[in-house]
Amino acid sequence: MATTHTKSAARLMMAPSVILLLAWMIVPLSMTIYFSFLRYNLLMPGMESFAGFMNYRFFLTDPAFFQAIANTLMLVGGVLFVTVIGGIALALLLDQPIFGQGIVRILVIAPFFVMPTVSALVWKNMLMNPVNGLFASIARFFGLQPIDFLSSIPLTSISLIVAWQWLPFATLILLTALQSLSEEQKEAAEMDGANAWNRLIYIILPHMARAITVVVLIETIFLLSVFAEILVTTNGGPGTESTNLTYLVYMQALLQFDVGGASAGGIIAVILANIVAFFLVRMIGKNLED
Repeated sequence: MATTHTKSAARLMMAPSVILLLAWMIVPLSMTIYFSFLRYNLLMPGMESFAGFMNYRFFLTDPAFFQAIANTLMLVGGVLFVTVIGGIALALLLDQPIFGQGIVRILVIAPFFVMPTVSALVWKNMLMNPVNGLFASIARFFGLQPIDFLSSIPLTSISLIVAWQWLPFATLILLTALQSLSEEQKEAAEMDGANAWNRLIYIILPHMARAITVVVLIETIFLLSVFAEILVTTNGGPGTESTNLTYLVYMQALLQFDVGGASAGGIIAVILANIVAFFLVRMIGKNLED
């Protein structure tokens, strides 16, 4: 009886926050679904009409949609590749006893606390600018022609900017996992004749496998909605070369004033993101069970 009473009291105390959270999610989602079935343009107020699935059909047949899907997947894949490989390398480096280890760790983690808009502006104006940027100055120093990164390789440039922001997060998670590996295990492998490469492949990486899957899951969920970096640097261009799904919805809503089409795109984006999250969660669940 006491256990039942305790559970009921706990549920009662949690109820307000759960209700608020559900309302915070369900109300905007319901409104988005409602608008997705309307022919609703901000330039024609009061002219709304029921459109059925026309907005979904228009969005799914738009050539820019498939380009945005491809760009989204390439952006997520590129950032994950850089952050996971770079995170493992930095975690291994920071795990070594070096002078000023605490300060070095703070400096490595610092980019994660920089706002995406600020970091995008820094990369655009101070590093990637083809005239006054740092990369252009380095290229001229070696007698090379500076590259306009944001025009010639826009998606790769954005991936680099986003990877710079998320690399500290991956490093922090992987370093925590690495520090939980017992020194006795590594010393025993070394005494058995295992070199540094063998210890990395057969001991360190398997031990970090769960942390790597967590990094992949969390980063994927957030990277599917990258927006500020694209808005600040390329505006989705040239053409649609750096337009991802989130930016395509923004263009439909606030540049073409098509609220109905943008709402349909938003629902499609939510469905695709949940499909990806579902498979990732199942993959990580199996990994954790093993």
